[in-house]
Amino acid sequence: MTHEDKGHFSKKHPEGLEIIPEIAEAIKQKASDGTITCAAAHGIAKELNRPPSLVGMNIDFLELSLSKCQLGLYGYGPGKRIVKPAETVSDELETAIRDSIVDGRVPCISLWNIAERFGIKKMDASSACDALKIKIKPCQLGAF
Repeated sequence: MTHEDKGHFSKKHPEGLEIIPEIAEAIKQKASDGTITCAAAHGIAKELNRPPSLVGMNIDFLELSLSKCQLGLYGYGPGKRIVKPAETVSDELETAIRDSIVDGRVPCISLWNIAERFGIKKMDASSACDALKIKIKPCQLGAF
């Protein structure tokens, strides 16, 4: 999404899709100052047993911004992202990340799974990607 499109998040979705009232209501309850955190959005998805992508689409329809990405990639104030390259990456972690690459990038969900499998924080997994110069995409919520 370009800077000029900011605030028009619903335009990135095909025509004909509609907001889902149950999801929209849950989002409104968790949103504050025009934003909702990644963790809150995923909490809604889990609570309502809906895919994160559907929650993300409804966030877009409500023209809200996502903040505090659990991988540290967006939504952290002036600097936007807080993830920094890891100083070292174990061979096992590098292999797991490289084995998860799809179309030249690692999907967000894959990093979540890797973090769980290795018993590390999600941001540590994204930090390893940063050190390996591997991009992360797509976001489960559709932010990127």
